[in-house]
Amino acid sequence: MSPVITRRGFARTVGLAVAATSVASCTSPSSPAPSSPHTSFAALKQIDAGVLNVGYAEDGPADGPPVILLHGWPYDIHSYVDVAPILAAKGYRVLVPYLRGYGSTGFKAASTVRNGQQAALGADLIAFMDALKIQRAVLAGYDWGARTADIVAALWPDRVKALVSVSGYLIVNLVANQQPLSPETEHGWWYQYYFATDRGVRGYRENTYDFNRLIWQEASPTWKFDDATYDRTSAAFTNPDHVDIVINNYRWRLGLAPGEPQYDDLDRKLAASPPITVPTITIGSDFDGPNKDGAAYRKMFTGPYAHRVFDGIGHNVPQEAPQQFADAVVAADRQ
Repeated sequence: MSPVITRRGFARTVGLAVAATSVASCTSPSSPAPSSPHTSFAALKQIDAGVLNVGYAEDGPADGPPVILLHGWPYDIHSYVDVAPILAAKGYRVLVPYLRGYGSTGFKAASTVRNGQQAALGADLIAFMDALKIQRAVLAGYDWGARTADIVAALWPDRVKALVSVSGYLIVNLVANQQPLSPETEHGWWYQYYFATDRGVRGYRENTYDFNRLIWQEASPTWKFDDATYDRTSAAFTNPDHVDIVINNYRWRLGLAPGEPQYDDLDRKLAASPPITVPTITIGSDFDGPNKDGAAYRKMFTGPYAHRVFDGIGHNVPQEAPQQFADAVVAADRQ
């Protein structure tokens, strides 16, 4: 949850009637995508980056302008399996990393804290760009991926050519995050409170496959994904650090897990809810309920900006609407 938008009230809000209005100049109606024509990426690679050895997919010309696509929870790089070839065909160098705790991304040292706080994920992305010698890139993401892209755009704007952020401004303000919400909205966060308990940790560890499939169904109730689509992604949850990272992420947001001292300076900057100045397109989908129109976070984007609404689409926007998502990336780059 960010300080300006309540994101996971999907259990009750997804059925609300929300007008598909535009905050800026762009409104993009959409419909669920047909079955994915792609099941794999052009290439899978590994690279040492900061505290991690990062697994990532790559497509497109090596000398093309870089685009980094970031997935969320409980998803993986296959959210972009149809987006990547679209962008590659337009000449982009497309990079899709597994976040810490997913897929083939692992910690280089056994002693490193399995920390899911937002600043750590932001630092991971900068380390990934440094390892690949990428000075500036277009960043695009949803869920944890949008938050990570937002953080880098806010704190390192010189590294970001343009931004696409599903659900808008997602940087967590820990103080604001302590404020109670309506019972309807709190109900949508059931899993976060479950993770705050020892029973929830055991339950997630023992039932990761079924748990995350349930989240897929709740977050995207009209998306008719098949078993093969889910199974491709669920393999990423077998990462030995996955449960620890997920639990730490949600406990940190509630103030139930401390951050690491090396991220204190970044945390102080993020606590001020810094505006994002880079060219940006935000996307609202049915998942966002009453915040679908983007009005709640419009003021946080002070550079060139547009908002698009995708009707009939749930939370996993790039996998449910790959062409529309790719179009938004190209449009943000050209703003």
